[in-house]
Amino acid sequence: MTAARTRGRATRGRSSRTEEVQQRVKQLILERGLAAGDPMPTEFELVEELDVSRNSLREALKALQAVGIVEIRHGFGMYVGSMSLAALVDELTFHARMSKRQGRDDLAHLVDVREVLERGLVEQVIDRGLAAGNTELDEIMRRMDEEAAAGLVTPETDRMFHELLYKPLANPIVNQLLSAFWDVYRTLQHDLAPVEQEAADVAQRHRDIYEALRAGDREAAAPAMAAHFRGIRVRLDRARDDTGTED
Repeated sequence: MTAARTRGRATRGRSSRTEEVQQRVKQLILERGLAAGDPMPTEFELVEELDVSRNSLREALKALQAVGIVEIRHGFGMYVGSMSLAALVDELTFHARMSKRQGRDDLAHLVDVREVLERGLVEQVIDRGLAAGNTELDEIMRRMDEEAAAGLVTPETDRMFHELLYKPLANPIVNQLLSAFWDVYRTLQHDLAPVEQEAADVAQRHRDIYEALRAGDREAAAPAMAAHFRGIRVRLDRARDDTGTED
């Protein structure tokens, strides 16, 4: 057997052990009914309880920390992590940048996914009769109109508008997933040439969605959302043309 094959088998063996320890740590969290932010047993206690080596445990904890299941606070101990999609954002951003070199356009694909998700969500808000009483959405729409009148709708206001649209659903996973898509989109925009856009047009597309939601008009909401995302695609196409990026 060659040295390379021996090293390969050793690497696969370590990986398998690390994955096994990860599963055992996750099972321990579930069995003890621990919640996000709760303290976990110390490293020494985990080694004893799981009957694993310190090195295997540390590798497993590093992997769990990377995906937000475990939070290690140096000097304070280990805690159950809060749900985070930071790893998803990094991966999507990296692969979207790679896709441009391979003749694909994952940023456009991401916009497609976000449109399907948001169209379904806004219909849920309307169908469940949750559109009334969202004073925060009223306020952010007023702010967007004011910014448009001044000549620039800020990304922060735009983002907040979309978050508040679906806030009545009280679904934290929706908020985190949309935030992840938004973070990828905003990061990748820096790879493109800036595109001038009329602030009044941006505000109007959002207002059309807002008014359909307020009226509980499901039939008007779908084309309003489609028009909004059509505007995003137009800006992306123009930016790619300015940077000479091939589709």
